[in-house]
Amino acid sequence: MDMALILASTSPFRKMLFENAGLIFETEAPAIDERAIEATLEGSGANASDVAEILAESKARNIAEKNPAKLVIGGDQTLSLEHRQFHKPNNMEEARQHLLDLSGKTHQLNSAIVIVRDDEVIWRHVSVAHMHMRKLDPAFIGRHLAEVGDIALKSVGSYQIEGRGIQLFEKIEGDYFTIVGVPMIPLLAKLRELGEIDG
Repeated sequence: MDMALILASTSPFRKMLFENAGLIFETEAPAIDERAIEATLEGSGANASDVAEILAESKARNIAEKNPAKLVIGGDQTLSLEHRQFHKPNNMEEARQHLLDLSGKTHQLNSAIVIVRDDEVIWRHVSVAHMHMRKLDPAFIGRHLAEVGDIALKSVGSYQIEGRGIQLFEKIEGDYFTIVGVPMIPLLAKLRELGEIDG
């Protein structure tokens, strides 16, 4: 069956959210250099929310170019702490440093979704979650990372809220889907409006 909906991502977390919502879709990995795109934005005044939206659009456009007439959904998430933007850790030492830097502070997760068909942006949206991390003992951080293993390297904050990462927080302002990486409620509303899903 030739699907009309494509998720421009191979993220297992985004795929899981789409599957759990009952969406029928394909996935395709966009061929973009996220760090290179971010480098072009330095000094432009773009904030972390803008960066997430620009990256989501770049992913969607990249896949839409190869799939005429199909609806392509691109997503991206950035983590910001004050004026600093975090990236996925490359190794466990970077993950440890991320958690030390986030400890006792409130950071933002900016989850962007952009829908593209052909060369047209049909819709864009960014949801923000405010994550209040409790003060973490360095020894606890070490034990925590040893328990979760390499999965800590798969997300920008070095944690998964749907797993043991929930233990790192004292307060969260924002919905689960935004935190995992796709603001599903507004996305589903838009897909219904477009007639792409039943409703």
